[in-house]
Amino acid sequence: MAAIMLQGTGSDVGKSVLVAGICRALANRGLRVMPFKPQNMSNNAAVTMDGGEIGRAQALQALAARAALHTDMNPVLLKPQADRTSQLVVHGRVRGTLGSGNFREGRRGLLPEVLESFARLTAQCDIVVVEGAGSPAEINLREGDIANMGFARAAGVPVVLVGDIDRGGVIASVVGTRSVMDPQDAAMIHGFIINKFRGDPALFADGYAAIEERSGWRGFGLVPWLGDVVRLPSEDAVVLEKGRRVGGDRLIVACPILPRIANFDDLDPLKMESGVEVVMIPPGTPIPAEASLIVLPGSKATLADLAAIRAQGWDIDILAHHRRGGAVLGICGGYQMLGRRIADPLGIEGAPGEAAGLGLLDVTTVLGESKMLRQVRGEALGAGFAGYEMHMGRTSGGALPFARFDDGQQDGAVSADGRVMGTYCHGLLGSTALRGALLARLGAASDGGDYAAGVDAALDAVAAALEEHLDMDALIALARRAA
Repeated sequence: MAAIMLQGTGSDVGKSVLVAGICRALANRGLRVMPFKPQNMSNNAAVTMDGGEIGRAQALQALAARAALHTDMNPVLLKPQADRTSQLVVHGRVRGTLGSGNFREGRRGLLPEVLESFARLTAQCDIVVVEGAGSPAEINLREGDIANMGFARAAGVPVVLVGDIDRGGVIASVVGTRSVMDPQDAAMIHGFIINKFRGDPALFADGYAAIEERSGWRGFGLVPWLGDVVRLPSEDAVVLEKGRRVGGDRLIVACPILPRIANFDDLDPLKMESGVEVVMIPPGTPIPAEASLIVLPGSKATLADLAAIRAQGWDIDILAHHRRGGAVLGICGGYQMLGRRIADPLGIEGAPGEAAGLGLLDVTTVLGESKMLRQVRGEALGAGFAGYEMHMGRTSGGALPFARFDDGQQDGAVSADGRVMGTYCHGLLGSTALRGALLARLGAASDGGDYAAGVDAALDAVAAALEEHLDMDALIALARRAA
């Protein structure tokens, strides 16, 4: 077995991208590589070849490793659907919910299944690159942990700690992590990586040396700010607040940031288009009247997010946009919201209940216990596409389907005026032909090219940078020391 684990001094320090970049760098060296994350918490997910779901970051890492997606790459996925409860997905399948009352006990019992997945992966490849979650410095969560040191010690996997210098205080972050950890946990950490550095590396030489001296860990490298990361899909919703809005004559696509937004990377291919500006709308901000297209994204709690849309007054903006001749696209939960009614009689996503939808599509949705998970291909708007379904609702009605899959099934609905479209298919905007057909309807031309090729090229660029700035040979040697 050969394996190495990246843990962070906190969330959003760049672990996911570094794991993806290392996977691609090792694959480019001719090694068989697999990514692994014991426990992930995210509403951005992907459908695997074995018919389950894993976190979107692990899907990107598998792409980087040139490996087929498999549920063993992320055996435990928590999908937040309320402030204190998450849907629990184990080996790609829903297994109930975890809340504040049963969180620790629920996690602890999953460690054997996590280790089984890890063992299956290590038997299939030369090296497994593992991503932690959050930070081992969160010692209040150490009991029952399966995401960081609980896994690392159980599996005997050496750890490298990642610190983010861009947010400031990285010396204290790394050294402070060392000081609060249990000595046996700290002994699993063999070094650190400093990420997101801007400027002249010589200016941080003294700081780098101070971390080595005060922590007792060796440094594996100083990674510069990687501009190519913007071409990669992001998993964490925190990035949505970092968007920008540009003036000029670009076509504006507006997307409200829902409290339980899911799979917002569906919009990423539109960001490649030079004539398109994707504007993420935070709470307290109206949807701009100049938008040509409003996208209602996926949601992990459709009724709750529909209530949030009304509380923000976004329903008024959406209906006014449609009356002015604007287009609306709903994806998955967003599709359900565009209908006449949504019912959750079993309380699948929260308290049982139902509510009127926005009424722009003549469909109704009932949420049920079974979850549709599958990869699909088909045609919509006169263009071919590929994508995946991931939903628990069943929607009926609608005379005009949005798409037809290759297996003959129909998907989604289109309004009589053709300006409101709904679909259960995630990822379809990544298809060049369909994205071009949608933009043509809006009076714009597509020049974004092949989205998948762009992501692949970005992974190669990140891998090349890591080969230059990390001691990759030392990381491989450390991985081969795994017990």
